[in-house]
Formats: sequence, structure tokens, C-alpha cells
Amino acid sequence: MDATPIGLNADFGYVILVTISAIIMSWKVGYQVVSARKKFNVQYPKMYSEDDRFNCYQRAHQNTLEVFPIYLVLQIFSGIYAPRFSAVCGLIFVLGRLVYAAGYQSGDPKKRLYGTFAYIGIGGMFVCSVVFALDLLQIMKW
Repeated sequence: MDATPIGLNADFGYVILVTISAIIMSWKVGYQVVSARKKFNVQYPKMYSEDDRFNCYQRAHQNTLEVFPIYLVLQIFSGIYAPRFSAVCGLIFVLGRLVYAAGYQSGDPKKRLYGTFAYIGIGGMFVCSVVFALDLLQIMKW
């Protein structure tokens, strides 16, 4: 079994900063749910309300949490291989998720679709991660 040493390029710092910005984005969307609980008088432990305006905040947050583990893994894998490209893709993801949340929280759930460009970032990191794996396995050299 051949071991492949992986040294981190100094540009991986960009990946770390973008990942931290994604964590802050996640906290922001979560805090918006807390604020919406007060605004729409939704008491704990209720997850949803009869008022769909609150539910839009809740769903924006839940959907962000649903995709977040996928984002994190792809951000790290692609970041090891191509840190600058990965950081740009991560930034696209973060900005897309902010637009997604704002659109959803507007009260018109269809406006969440404005933020689907976040998946351009996820897609870029996905492809980069696959290329990284193929390169490590020496199946394909770029």
C-alpha cells in the first residue's frame, strides 16, 4: 500500500476562512428562527406554526442544516486539492444560501429559488473532489 503524503498549500487558508464564513452564515440563519419565534409568538418546543410566515424561517434554517454536512466534506476534500478554486466555490455556496434564506423568509417560498445558485458552488466542489480522488488513485492525472 503506497502512502501519499498530503501537504497543505498555504492557500488552504482561504478554504478555512470560507468555511468559517459558512459557519457564521449557519448561525445567522439559525438566529433568524429564534427572532421569528418572538415575532410570530411560536413557543418552544413547537417546530412549526399555523402561521406559514414562521414556517418559512424554520424551513430555510432546516434546509441549510440538511445540506451543510455535504458542503463541509466537499469543501475540505476539494480544498486540499485546489484551495483557491474550492474557496471560490465555497463563497458561491455561502452567498447562495444567504439569498436562499432571504427569499424563503420573505413569505413567498418560491423566492427561495433565487438562491439555488449555491449549488453551482456545491457542484464545483463535488467535481473537484472526484478529480482529487481519481488523481490519488492514479486513475487520472491532471
